[in-house]
Amino acid sequence: MSPASPSRTHYDVAVVGGGHNGLTAAAYLARAGLSVVVLERLDHTGGAAVSAPAFSGHDVRLSRYSYLVSVMPDELVRDLDLDVRLTSRRTASYTPTLRGGTPGGLMVQRPEGEETARSFRELTGGDDEYAAWCDFYAGVGRLAEVVAPTLLAPLPHERDLREQVDPTIWRDVVERPLAEAIERRFADDTVRGVVGTDALIGTFASLHDPSLVQNRCFLYHLVGNGTGEWRVPVGGMGAVTDALARAAVGAGAEVLTSAGVSAIRPGEGSPAEVDVHTVDGPRTVTATTVLANVAPWVLRILLGEPEDAASKPVGAQLKINLLLDRLPQLRSGVDPEEAFAGTLHLAEDYTEIEQAWADAAAGRVPTRMPGEVYCHSLSDPSILGSAAPGTHTMTYFGLHTPATLFEHDGEAAKKLAVERALASLDEHLVEPISSVVARDAEGNPCIEAKIPQDIEADLAMPGGHIFHGDLDWPWAPHRARLDTPAQQWGVATGVDQVLLCGSGSRRGGAVSGLGGHNAAQAVLEAR
Repeated sequence: MSPASPSRTHYDVAVVGGGHNGLTAAAYLARAGLSVVVLERLDHTGGAAVSAPAFSGHDVRLSRYSYLVSVMPDELVRDLDLDVRLTSRRTASYTPTLRGGTPGGLMVQRPEGEETARSFRELTGGDDEYAAWCDFYAGVGRLAEVVAPTLLAPLPHERDLREQVDPTIWRDVVERPLAEAIERRFADDTVRGVVGTDALIGTFASLHDPSLVQNRCFLYHLVGNGTGEWRVPVGGMGAVTDALARAAVGAGAEVLTSAGVSAIRPGEGSPAEVDVHTVDGPRTVTATTVLANVAPWVLRILLGEPEDAASKPVGAQLKINLLLDRLPQLRSGVDPEEAFAGTLHLAEDYTEIEQAWADAAAGRVPTRMPGEVYCHSLSDPSILGSAAPGTHTMTYFGLHTPATLFEHDGEAAKKLAVERALASLDEHLVEPISSVVARDAEGNPCIEAKIPQDIEADLAMPGGHIFHGDLDWPWAPHRARLDTPAQQWGVATGVDQVLLCGSGSRRGGAVSGLGGHNAAQAVLEAR
């Protein structure tokens, strides 16, 4: 990997963007003997999946943007001989509660068992909610077992999968707004919210939305490797993309940084032309096929279409990275090393989530900010570097903060959103989180916040949308024609020489490598 210029004028494949999907595609194609160049505009590869110090005076390496891995198939890791270790979090989730002023909470252990059942019982007053929980997730698990093996294969048709799944689960997850299943199956507001939150990560929608975008998000969060478990990459997210970069370069791919692409011109009966700006000046390379590891909205601009603001994706998340001198104590008395080891849900009761969506849809920063907290250093202390004993990282991921909230007076809205996010944590702590936040070399609190506009500025994701746009179902619609390899693998763009290989492909989204793998297979089959 270097900031040099391309070594040749023509390649079999040019990959635009050096994020994890672009590197995945490059590794597969180079291993197959094709000449491949990866063109990355930043001075490093990895895209959103990077590990880096965020605070001066501290060598702690945070996963600054994306932060967990689930949807990446273990088979892909084996295919590319990736030196990646994913570790399980010993707690699945903890949801602190304040009912009648009394602190409590819902603890979901991994694996679930009597301790989880007891926590449900103490919160809800009986065993019905836990029984409903087990029944629902058993059904979702069987759906995941059917879908997961198809992700590295040509697109199945919807009907072929539907025939293998319980009709009630298929209806609940695929055909009707997820809210209907949640309200029918569960009675407790907190339990309902914990179920619903997986449908809203990076997705701005009501759980009742008739478009079912929330259902698609829910499926992606529960389908990974047939288990839906979200794991922590040892060494941070950058360990995943660094391994992919090594695999690509080791197979013979040319990976260039500081090489931004400004235009793609498909040829008629001739190779496509790609204009690149390098440290040595502008260059044009040709390629038989161009793989676009950029959002479809960006690709259309590179192909020469006018910028269409109306169709630009709208991201909807607030990411806050913190460095703590020590973990705070919770009012419920739960051991913080247990509570923060998994996903800690804040202001995510069902009614709170829906109210926050209504607030944001009306143009207001939600009064109660729903969000989730993760403490990766409890699962992977290797990221702490030379930090003093007791130091920990903490990540907050907030829901229902669409980019539209920050279009006018953005800094004030961002400041308010961060204040309300941290306040949702403080109400469950013995001491405010500010009292345990570390200080950087200049004496400032080690708190870094990213709204959608920051994501767009840093990573060129339009609208700060972490999925490059709304997620699609990972199968072909009932009567869809799948005539070409690009269509069969879900990577077609309408331009034969240009394929999607990123999160905007049909099975993209999350750090999965699926977009890259599937684009590579389409290229190889077409040849």
